[in-house]
Amino acid sequence: MPELDGGRQPSIRDVARLAGVSHQTVSRVLNDHPSIRPETKQRVIDAMGELKYRPNRAARTLVTSRSRTIGVLLATRGEYGPTSSIAAIEDAAREQGYWVTTANLPATTPEAIAEAVAHLREQDIEGLIVIAPQVRTFDVLAELALGVPVVSLQSAAGALRTEIADDQVTGARLATEHLISLGHREIVHLAGPRDWIEAESRMRGFLDAVNDADLMTHPPFLGDWTADFGYYAARELARRRDFTAVFAANDLMAIGLMHGFRDMGLDVPRAVSIVGFDDIPVARHVWPPLTTVHQDFRGAGRRTIALLLAEMGVDTGYADAPVAAHLEVRASSAPPIGAQVG
Repeated sequence: MPELDGGRQPSIRDVARLAGVSHQTVSRVLNDHPSIRPETKQRVIDAMGELKYRPNRAARTLVTSRSRTIGVLLATRGEYGPTSSIAAIEDAAREQGYWVTTANLPATTPEAIAEAVAHLREQDIEGLIVIAPQVRTFDVLAELALGVPVVSLQSAAGALRTEIADDQVTGARLATEHLISLGHREIVHLAGPRDWIEAESRMRGFLDAVNDADLMTHPPFLGDWTADFGYYAARELARRRDFTAVFAANDLMAIGLMHGFRDMGLDVPRAVSIVGFDDIPVARHVWPPLTTVHQDFRGAGRRTIALLLAEMGVDTGYADAPVAAHLEVRASSAPPIGAQVG
């Protein structure tokens, strides 16, 4: 390999000199310009390989007016689902030659959202993915001049549209219909917090299933997604005993419910059946193993990046189909005592 003065990193001019072309030609090769003859392109590629040249990303951005960077606006932290989806988004983006930069929102105030969007735009992002489950986040985004294509993980649609996500409604229906099929007629819904898109979707699915079965509707118990709240809810619900099953809007609350009911002397599933939502890895290892709605978080992440790149005019070849939820039936759900299941 040719030696460079002072052990410095090779530059585009070093590549041009070794390949016997101009540095403009090297730039055209880097940017896959169609006017370059195949033999010239190969000489430049061979020179880059010999020099172990890595093109400077900032320099390429100046030349191409493209950063090949996608922004992610994140308004939820630490949860298994979004974390898995972001990993899939990053993997799928790299397969297409893009990098991902993330801005975490400390709060969903208009000021915090505007500041995060401004930060992402400073990175010259070519598109934006929004992982922000609160409806109010989209209300703020609708007022900002984003200037790039935007897709939402929550609805798998345009991020400035906050329609109910069909897969979430369907999953909640599956969970509730499973309990009904076991013979449960008094079912309580432990819901997520107000203003959350997933919470609204899952409550919609629960109510649709209950109404279709012509069952009495119990007032939902509004939670905060945590196992601690599930534990608290179980202790409160155990004093009522006007139900035989609970559909919890996520697995953490469902696991807290099982703990709380057990401490109150109620056996799961003999005294009360419980179904969760998400199928986090620990769901199959708690006791009893949790019946829950499985979500393909990685599949949702890949679909989201495919939708965004399609908006940007890039054909990824990914299947543009909703990621269907399905029910994992385990030991936390069973017929109520004395029920006739037919």
